[in-house]
Amino acid sequence: MRCRSELGGMLVLVGALVAPALAAAALSKASLAPKLHLPPLERFVAGDTEVATPDPVQPGLLLMGGGDHNRDAMRWFLARAGHGHIVVLRASMTTDVADEIYRELHGAVSVETFVFHARSAAQDQHMLQSVARADGVFIAGGDQSRYVKFWKHTDVARLLDDHVAHGKPLAGTSAGLAIMGQYVFSAMTPADVTTDLALNHPTSSDVTIDTDFLHFDVLKNYITDSHFDRRHRLGRLVAFVTRANQLTAKVDPPVEGLGVDETTSLAVIPDGTARVFSKNPELGTTWLHGISGHANGRLPLETNALWVTELGVQSEFNLRTHAVQHPLSERVVRVIDGQIHPR
Repeated sequence: MRCRSELGGMLVLVGALVAPALAAAALSKASLAPKLHLPPLERFVAGDTEVATPDPVQPGLLLMGGGDHNRDAMRWFLARAGHGHIVVLRASMTTDVADEIYRELHGAVSVETFVFHARSAAQDQHMLQSVARADGVFIAGGDQSRYVKFWKHTDVARLLDDHVAHGKPLAGTSAGLAIMGQYVFSAMTPADVTTDLALNHPTSSDVTIDTDFLHFDVLKNYITDSHFDRRHRLGRLVAFVTRANQLTAKVDPPVEGLGVDETTSLAVIPDGTARVFSKNPELGTTWLHGISGHANGRLPLETNALWVTELGVQSEFNLRTHAVQHPLSERVVRVIDGQIHPR
């Protein structure tokens, strides 16, 4: 997408400076440029994948809201991985996470990065072996629809479930966070699903909610969202939770939402105990609960009262028991005609 927008900007500039015929020639030449053909899977390695893991490995999930990684949160994840062997999974870009872990934080003895470009890559045996023996797995940002398309109902998804079930830590940022809950906004269309779109067209084909992808017990009945405060995503998470509740026949417990702000992380251990990492005392994690409402046809969303609890670095929260102490704020709101109003 970046290449197309840059090309568009170039052509506007050319058109303003030269004759239209030259601009047309430039467009024709650009269209004939060879396209980059990538293999189904790329692999990059930093460090020694054969040395022993230095420290004990402990379970944990790190839910990262995107943007710059909080270094304290990253150190928490790497300590849970015993400063051992990390596997980074992604579907775009290359080694920025590995560079941060291995060269900047010096937090692991090796980092293997696998970049997926096709669903067939999920059958790669070397990659599957690396994921199976990893001390920690990090799912990078990008486009969560690629993860769903490439991994759902494959050995990659099974191994990620096994990794967490066997007491090893996993982190996900941005798109990597978006796929961690039992319910997933899978972003299967090119549309930018904003709060306005989600609240006013909650049953739109662009509001794609998937399930039966990853199965992390502590995130059962949750759907997650990232870049939360910066992109004003409270309303769209309300719509996601409402849609997810309509997908399940269960009434109790209902689906709930977790929205994580940029540069912020929520660290969770198996008993549900969670803590917020953030250098900004006003940012943290938003917990949506108690939602009941309806999304019929393409009409704007309507809900009864719902609870919005903001969690900060001083907060204590448990995803299983829902016990909360020292929240940043608590409020009750409702959605009327596609707009959020204080109760």
